[in-house]
Amino acid sequence: MVEAGGSRTIGSATTGILVLALLYFAQSIFAPLIFSLLTIALVWPFQATLQRWLPKLLALLITLVATMVVIVVIGSSVAWGFGKLAQWLFVNADRFQAIYVDWTTWLEGHGVAVAGPLADRFDVTWLVRFVQGMAGRLNSFAGFALLVFIFIMLGLLEVEDFNARLLQPAAQPYGMRILAANRVIGAKLRRFMIVRTFASILTGLVVWLFALGAGLELATAWGAIAFALNYIPFLGPFVATALPTLFAIAQFDSWQTAAVIFASLNVIQFIIGSYLEPRLTGASLSISPFAVIFAVFFWSFMWGIAGAFIGVPMLIAFIVYCAGTPSGKWIATLLSSSSKAATESGS
Repeated sequence: MVEAGGSRTIGSATTGILVLALLYFAQSIFAPLIFSLLTIALVWPFQATLQRWLPKLLALLITLVATMVVIVVIGSSVAWGFGKLAQWLFVNADRFQAIYVDWTTWLEGHGVAVAGPLADRFDVTWLVRFVQGMAGRLNSFAGFALLVFIFIMLGLLEVEDFNARLLQPAAQPYGMRILAANRVIGAKLRRFMIVRTFASILTGLVVWLFALGAGLELATAWGAIAFALNYIPFLGPFVATALPTLFAIAQFDSWQTAAVIFASLNVIQFIIGSYLEPRLTGASLSISPFAVIFAVFFWSFMWGIAGAFIGVPMLIAFIVYCAGTPSGKWIATLLSSSSKAATESGS
């Protein structure tokens, strides 16, 4: 009995590792596929409403155009912002080099030897390449967007037929469970994205206004980056806060000014992300912060920028599916921030 249980555990672990390896090495297919499925769950009610008044193909066309416009706007915001940063950094690289030399000299004068280790890991040309690489990867998402477009188009055409197949007697009892879970996932994702979009727009506007008031160069770029990266919990706001601070050091040549900017940006992120947004999402979307951070970093490792954006929606879907099965309720409870939220996930 013990040996059989151990064999099943080893078999399950091996299967899980193989599935993760498949998802990693076939990310060019699975990343746009999962992104498309989550998008379909978000936009299907919009198309269903249009179909009451318009022909199905015309409703599909309007839904596709609106969806792709939103995706392109968000992606282009990050690409444009990082592109402007790369241009500015290339022109002003000497400022960072001078600050780097001054700081390392000051630290070495106080007995902290950092020039050697830092020289092996960091210099201004590395920073330029990093920012340019980010802009380049974001500008090369045309192939990803094309696959997403195809998957969304085919998926929206099949939603009604797929739901009908789930209701067939041969698909029971799993068909009804999947259908119920899909409805809950769609409702939660729509609420999550509406609140997230509102918070992202507000964050982008406030950061832009603050950058203008503080005299930061590239204020519009900082606002665009803050808007787009706010869709990535924790990691996105951190990048949107750290980068302006780093550039403020070079612009103002004063660590005190940079510290004030860093503190102010963190206050903005805290008020919107940690105070306003949780009150708008409500208890039904309460997820363990540890689970959110893990999802963002894990799917960033698996699928890059696309994984960072869809990590939390995938976690929401996973929690709902677990809450809908007796054997998975304990997983949903552990991943939720409260027992009440875990219970509501399956309802």
